[in-house]
Amino acid sequence: MNTLELLEAGQLAGATRLDLSCGLTEFPQAIFTLADSLEVLNLSGNALTRLPDDLHRLHKLKVLFCSDNPFTELPACIGRCPQLSMVGFKANRIEHVPAEALPAQLRWLILTDNRIEHLPEQLGDCLQMQKLMLSGNRLQALPESLARLENLELLRLSANRLPALPDWLLRLPRLAWLAYAGNPMSEAFTTPHSEGTRGHVAWSDLRLDAQLGEGASGIIYRAHLDSGQPVAVKLYKGAMTSDGSPVNEMNACMAAGEHPQLIEVLGRLSGHPDGTAGLVMALIDPSFANLAGPPSLASCTRDIYSADFAIDRDALLRLLRGMAGVGAHLHARGINHGDFYAHNVLWRKSGECLFGDFGGASFYPGDGGEVSQALERIEVRAFGLLFEELLTHCEEVHDDLWALQRQCVQPQVLARPSFAEITRNLDA
Repeated sequence: MNTLELLEAGQLAGATRLDLSCGLTEFPQAIFTLADSLEVLNLSGNALTRLPDDLHRLHKLKVLFCSDNPFTELPACIGRCPQLSMVGFKANRIEHVPAEALPAQLRWLILTDNRIEHLPEQLGDCLQMQKLMLSGNRLQALPESLARLENLELLRLSANRLPALPDWLLRLPRLAWLAYAGNPMSEAFTTPHSEGTRGHVAWSDLRLDAQLGEGASGIIYRAHLDSGQPVAVKLYKGAMTSDGSPVNEMNACMAAGEHPQLIEVLGRLSGHPDGTAGLVMALIDPSFANLAGPPSLASCTRDIYSADFAIDRDALLRLLRGMAGVGAHLHARGINHGDFYAHNVLWRKSGECLFGDFGGASFYPGDGGEVSQALERIEVRAFGLLFEELLTHCEEVHDDLWALQRQCVQPQVLARPSFAEITRNLDA
């Protein structure tokens, strides 16, 4: 984290990134001394309510973060920044999004956890948009103009007031990651088809050990039951994440049931002294590692693999079969995972894999109708992009695998194969 003192003393000259979180109530004019170099500006965690009208003087600015500030309106001045392509105003108090605030070259917009009831039709003019994150607002409808966003790949709509998904959304040619839980839709979109047979695990029967990790929705601990059995416990933070509500995530985990590629859930946590929600899960063998890291600011929607990552053909096929199989299992239960990414996959070099993180999961009707087919095939595109990434890291790939991958990502949504069809093709 940079400091205002260093900035005002001229010691950050030439910086391409600036992070200031120090209770700011006014935009520091000293930031303009970096106009010829600054590309990423992070002013999150301050007390700002406005930005200067001449913000466009930061002519090289590409990324602007202003999360956790009390803005009530998305500042119109950001729309005049000539290179700005990523804007993040999460957890503000924004009620109004003026059309003038939308840069023409916008690729990634985060407005999670605000008070937005309407979006301008001009949002559909941002034709380069790839990521649009709107969870935790008060939207009752989406602009029809969004049907023009043919480059949109990730869309977060959870915890709004949408009564249904618009028809055009199910036809977007590049959409792959979709979350919409927590909206007042029909029961088929809000209620799991199966809760499984798992019950509850009492807090009094658990002993927490070391913290294993922390994500957007919760903290995971190593623990053990009174019987001595080692387990993992995820305690939910209760806050809105970019994907949606942790409660929806927990419901989807319980409804997912058992599958070799899913981390086993032993039950919901009950009796926490602070009323904290949680899940008790099987402890993962430490020999499993993340398949990839999450997207970067530059890659936007694509995961980041280690420089030395490689996979042989046998491991590739085993991993693909596992992921296609778990996709078929979830969609047979009317569950759209919403975050079908390599960074949510744990794997071994042999190709064994485990799939997790249900933060973006949503339910949908199990009637086999056109809507349910489209929602499955939107996720098939996400699988197809993972498929492509793995193929590029394998030296022994036959043309038939590339042909199957191309089927998974073709722009006509309903022309893509189902996960069950993909599984049969891989088995063959």
